[in-house]
Amino acid sequence: MARSGDEGTVPVALRPQPKDYAYDLDRALSALVTLRAQVPDDAFTAKTLGTERVGNAVLIRENGLLLTIGYLITEAEDVWLTTAQGRVVPGHALAYDQVTGFGLVQALGQLDLPALELGDSSQVQVGERIVFAGAGGRSGSIAGRVVARQEFAGYWEYLLDDALYTAPAHPLWGGAAVIGPKGDVVGIGSIQLGHDPGDGRVRVLNMSVPTDMLKPILDDMLTLGRPNRPPRPWLGISATSDDGQVILIGVTGNGPAARAGLRRGDVILAVAQESLTDLASFFRAIWSLGEAGVDVPLLVMREGDRFEVSVTSGDRQRFLRSAPLH
Repeated sequence: MARSGDEGTVPVALRPQPKDYAYDLDRALSALVTLRAQVPDDAFTAKTLGTERVGNAVLIRENGLLLTIGYLITEAEDVWLTTAQGRVVPGHALAYDQVTGFGLVQALGQLDLPALELGDSSQVQVGERIVFAGAGGRSGSIAGRVVARQEFAGYWEYLLDDALYTAPAHPLWGGAAVIGPKGDVVGIGSIQLGHDPGDGRVRVLNMSVPTDMLKPILDDMLTLGRPNRPPRPWLGISATSDDGQVILIGVTGNGPAARAGLRRGDVILAVAQESLTDLASFFRAIWSLGEAGVDVPLLVMREGDRFEVSVTSGDRQRFLRSAPLH
């Protein structure tokens, strides 16, 4: 997701126009910055997420606190923030929450930008007009709408009960801000994906994490670097579902599943004798067993053979490098 030249620039016809909004559009858009993160070659996430990551972050407090999507800053040694005016300021990867996917960055210099408030994302309705705002002002932002609110299950052991889906899709979505009708932040861009609303026509959308999920954990993230709750059990797998079956499409080297002998292509039929219907039911069944470290009994099918495996789960955070102190 690197930005070079005009990459990430939104076509003129899709850009928001001040006359269409009841708030000061240009002031709101100026709160977005480009975020660049450098990750060591031997970091746990280097192979899957890359060592050079580029996206967006939005200033949410005047003291230099920025909100982004966490995968941009996971295990980052260096973070740099660039304003629309070209000012470059170093940053510190302050916190990352595995459950929501949010990341926090502290600017280590003056950004001299206005901060955007966290809005009430629960009030954002399907059909609502929004701005999907990336760095660069209007040229980095899209005038869009919320097209769906529904569950999202990510192959990397991630689940949201109520995600925001917006269109048109933004070309540089990671960490971008979904700005609601009141000019506040109601979501943070996570991924781009295809969506079929039921008519057989697949549309490319952005999925964003609602900011209401940040409010209960923000103080903990600022003081502890992560929410003060027990970590979920993590298996270290990538998975998909098809016709009611959960299929492993990847197994993290040296992760809990790999140590238990699971392989790519294994079909997971049940968790603790609970049958599965889709990816969401798979994750919920694992997490219902307790916190990280709990044994997870699985019924597995491999090349027509069925067998049971018990995976001793782990805490994903323990596999990651901590951000260096500044």
